[in-house]
Amino acid sequence: MDFDDQLQRYFGTADLSSIQSEAMNAGIEHMLVDFGLETDRARRFALWAVLYMLGTYLDLDKAFKDEADRESARNFMDLMNRVQEK
Repeated sequence: MDFDDQLQRYFGTADLSSIQSEAMNAGIEHMLVDFGLETDRARRFALWAVLYMLGTYLDLDKAFKDEADRESARNFMDLMNRVQEK
């Protein structure tokens, strides 16, 4: 999944700065529904990662059944935190 494609799909634009708060909330809600319905591990992780980057935090124990996926999510969060610290 390409990040810009996901933004276009859920928010109607790839430009985050142009998304109004109501559209952002609706797009995130749509992503959460899709996340809950998604069965492909890679697509689920990609949706989770975009949600995380948009400030939506999901409980990892509930979001991922597999410990390897939870560990990947923790690693992703650590990497994102390091990037934000710079």
